[in-house]
Amino acid sequence: MRNPPDARRFVEVLAPALHEAAAIARALEGRVRNRPKLGEATPVKAALTAADTACQEVLLSALHVILPDARLEAEEDTPSVAAFSGRGDATVVVDPIDGTLRFFLEGLGPYASMVGLAIHGAYRAALVALPREGLLLDAVRGEGARIWRGDRPPRPARVVRRGHRILISHDLPGPAVEVLLGAGFAVQPACGGAIAVAPLLPGVRGGLRFAADGQMSARARIGVLIAAEAGALVRGEEGAPFPDDIRAPASALLVAAHEDDLAVLRDAVSAARRALHICV
Repeated sequence: MRNPPDARRFVEVLAPALHEAAAIARALEGRVRNRPKLGEATPVKAALTAADTACQEVLLSALHVILPDARLEAEEDTPSVAAFSGRGDATVVVDPIDGTLRFFLEGLGPYASMVGLAIHGAYRAALVALPREGLLLDAVRGEGARIWRGDRPPRPARVVRRGHRILISHDLPGPAVEVLLGAGFAVQPACGGAIAVAPLLPGVRGGLRFAADGQMSARARIGVLIAAEAGALVRGEEGAPFPDDIRAPASALLVAAHEDDLAVLRDAVSAARRALHICV
């Protein structure tokens, strides 16, 4: 690698832009319509609003100042995408509104705006904003995580075992949901970005994302670095450590503050596999 990007600089430049993007998303809630992208396999993947494009342009404008040669993986095809050469060593993954259909438009649960810096296939810096909750979280690998609440300065972020909610994928099979309810938890559907940082959110004990096809996207993994840097237990298949490689196959993401909660999440994943007749 020639000159590896400065992960801390990445966070310091992108954090104000993400604050702005989150404010735009929040301001446009209930005021924009779905303009589905053509050629997508599902309505969830096809969902697109003016908020998605506006938020992405804010993020790309700031990003271009420091990493014009980035290999860009942007969720939307907005005008600034073409400005990046793709000749650099860094990959930057951008999702301006994670959960556009179910969570931004339909209000099923938390949605997110997020951006991550990957080098050699692993995230080195990550930022996730939850506009409706007024929160922004960031992390640099090896330097810990921070949380921003509204306009206040950031503070160090550490997981605390609190509350009784579990954030889950909106399509988590019913038997898995029953396991969580039977253990005394309340469940709340959420976008992947919110699930990844679940134990850092007020009143939330953990998160469970389940992708039956094993194709968890690079975007869905951005918040994993934040959770890990904040001291959360982050696991994948059968409780093994969740892979650092943003391309590695993964069908489950379990995030919790305590081993006891992680055990319940593992039981829920097993129930989901049985319901879908998936063999390990």
